[in-house]
Amino acid sequence: MSEGPILPGIRGPEDVRDLSPPQVEALAGEIRERLIEVTAVNGGHIGPNLGVVELTLALHRIFETPRDQFVFDVSHQGYVHKLLTGRNDQAFDRIRKSGGYSGFLARSESEHDAYGAGHAGTALSAALGMAAARDQQGGDNHVVAVVGDAGFTCGITLEALNNISEATGRLVVILNDNEWSIDRNVGALSRYFNELITTPFYNRINDDLESFLQKVPGGDALIRLGSKWKRETKDFLTSSSIFENFGIRYIGPIDGHNLAELEQYLTFARNAPEPLVLHVITQKGKGSEAALAQPEKFHGISPFDPKTGAPLPGKPGTPPKYQDVFGDAVVEACRRREDIVGITAAMPSGTGLNKLRDQMPDRYYDVGIAEEHAVLFAAGMATRGMHPVCAIYSTFLQRAYDPLVHDICLQNLPVLFGMDRAGLSPNDGPTHHGLFDIAYLRCIPNTVVMQPADEDELADMVHTGLQIDGPAFIRYPRGAAAGVPVKEEPALLPVGRAEVRREGREVQIWALGPLVAEAETLASRLAEVTGASVGVVNARFAKPLDRELLAAQATEARLFVTLEDHVRTGGFGSALLETLADAGASRPVERIGWPDRYIDHGDSDKALRAAEGLDPESLFLSLRARLEALLGVHLEVADPAGDDCPVHR
Repeated sequence: MSEGPILPGIRGPEDVRDLSPPQVEALAGEIRERLIEVTAVNGGHIGPNLGVVELTLALHRIFETPRDQFVFDVSHQGYVHKLLTGRNDQAFDRIRKSGGYSGFLARSESEHDAYGAGHAGTALSAALGMAAARDQQGGDNHVVAVVGDAGFTCGITLEALNNISEATGRLVVILNDNEWSIDRNVGALSRYFNELITTPFYNRINDDLESFLQKVPGGDALIRLGSKWKRETKDFLTSSSIFENFGIRYIGPIDGHNLAELEQYLTFARNAPEPLVLHVITQKGKGSEAALAQPEKFHGISPFDPKTGAPLPGKPGTPPKYQDVFGDAVVEACRRREDIVGITAAMPSGTGLNKLRDQMPDRYYDVGIAEEHAVLFAAGMATRGMHPVCAIYSTFLQRAYDPLVHDICLQNLPVLFGMDRAGLSPNDGPTHHGLFDIAYLRCIPNTVVMQPADEDELADMVHTGLQIDGPAFIRYPRGAAAGVPVKEEPALLPVGRAEVRREGREVQIWALGPLVAEAETLASRLAEVTGASVGVVNARFAKPLDRELLAAQATEARLFVTLEDHVRTGGFGSALLETLADAGASRPVERIGWPDRYIDHGDSDKALRAAEGLDPESLFLSLRARLEALLGVHLEVADPAGDDCPVHR
């Protein structure tokens, strides 16, 4: 390649393999500059990607995608992989934005993305499945799983680990050890990996002995037959590796920023006739002083100053985030009652429970990336008189569905769940949108499911949920709240009772959460233009619904409209339809929510809603046309959505 910048000339992995070692080192620096440049504007997972620059380069120099498959756990560290596989273009400039690449890997985006992901703990099982399929088909390609040390706290990863030696004879597992997931890693496995790092003597002895044997006649045969002396050597020097107890060879620790060393060990792994783990030590955020100093903050960050790492100033007077209001409410509840504790699955800051950790650490538990365990742990505590608050993102709580059904709800245990990121998580996309929780929760007996219209109501719901002697769930969105001051003392809300925000007779708009404010604006416009009497209800509870209010309104209402930041299928609107049917009240219902497909990533809630025809103006025009037909008047209004209107009829 010619002199000058190297990254612009990388059109695919074959170009990376053609570079000299000094050029690869220079390319690593260019990649870090590109990552910082783009994420400073868009936000994103900058820390994890800065940490795997050399590792990703070495992988692409030793293996050949797409023939060989890489499976990245979570895949939030896949930006470097994207840059090396033909995606260093304008779409990368807009990564995580409308028209840009996903912040995760996606099979639909590139043939080099062997597996799509967004949640932790999936890589080892998926990679093992690929390796087993290769064996069944008689292939000779390689499968490499790149799993962070925090990913090994996931039950799925341990289940896969148990199955590797039985399912395949060849698999390369990279243990990317940086001591962090989003927050600092916790638990016995984290301590165990640290012990492996601090006991490198065994690996050096084995490396030196192998190097010697390769130089003597018959040495290769001795190496192939040498598993017994390897085990005995390790047993003599330190406790046997957990991986070797699972029948998987362990090699490490390896400097994850030393390209020559990485290529040497990856070459060995490529030629190995057995499954093995390469324990690679990396620094999360390497190349950015700010990211190294604040790994939790720079795991996934909003736009920032690329020189200082300081966050860009927000708009003056921005309300607090819902997650922080939730965290404050839990701290206050713990001060009032001794039976309350907080539990999170490696998401203290994202859920607001970092406030409890910092102020009352003896009442706080972080169980690592282990949502199933978090829910079962909460169940166990609840059986002994405690009232746990379990804070897990809506999309991550899906991973603990069986414990919710079988352990929490069947036993009717008093656990309060805070479900952050309910609704859209725009930049993250379909793996992180919390659009299914009402449907998957309301079918379970004993559940109470609520959503606040503003931050003051969120504090009331935390207080109310902790008075319920059974499972309660509060769903709330990502980002800034509505700007409503939180009362000094929270109110106790009557369970299953909605709030009438605007009186009406002919049309009743029932809305959940932040869409209540939108419903009030919509009602005012519709009433002004059509002359109809339009009411607005803050439903508060998706389960149980306020059946009495609904039945009373059904005596006069000619149309019900539901608004929810959730899929229409099985959601809040479906619940209202079912309730009317059960009451024998046949009334038309306009269900407004997300369609029956996965929603992509985008710039913002506003942009994604507009793309689906769910923005306020489109809804106004659509409902105006519906009211025109319903009331038998002609208002000279054209519906721009036409026959393709996304609102369910």
